[in-house]
Amino acid sequence: MDDSPTTRLSLLARLRSPRDERAWEEFAAIYGPLLVRLARRRGLQAADAADLAQEVFGAVASAIDGYDPDPAKGSFRAWLFRIARNLTVNFLVKRRRHPPGPGGSDAAALLEAQPAPEDPSDFELEYRRQLFVWAADRARGEFTEAAWRAFWMAGVEGRPAAEVAAELKTTVGTVYVHKSRVMARLRREIERVEGREADDR
Repeated sequence: MDDSPTTRLSLLARLRSPRDERAWEEFAAIYGPLLVRLARRRGLQAADAADLAQEVFGAVASAIDGYDPDPAKGSFRAWLFRIARNLTVNFLVKRRRHPPGPGGSDAAALLEAQPAPEDPSDFELEYRRQLFVWAADRARGEFTEAAWRAFWMAGVEGRPAAEVAAELKTTVGTVYVHKSRVMARLRREIERVEGREADDR
């Protein structure tokens, strides 16, 4: 059984309404940076990557009514990955047909020659990273600086609690409490977005 998180069906249903700005804002906040990062890994410049992400959003808006959330047909993110990959390939093919004028850099050519992730599991990993960043940005203001630093040092950097406690001039128990509270808050935010409820699987 696949226990990777699924995109909440209620969000997908709301995306079918182009007037639901909050749904599209949430969708763009989660998937936009992910799409840009993946396009950059394909060698696209920042502006081109941002344009490509907008093209993907446009394609999703046009095709979302036809998306069938049947697990046998694949997940929403697999569907989104295919759209993003196809649009990226189209962009690169167009660019090869109409190369930029002189003055291009050798570094850019080397980057473009690097293979990009074609495996949906790479997309999934990038998605999970982006979801963590998004949840952390949303939750950050709810914690004191000391609590956030304790969480970050112990939970993200993986430093021993005793080392973190010594650096922050607190107790090991306090470090564990801060780490636990922040992680619980991030988990709730991610679960809210992901909709891990059984009926959304």
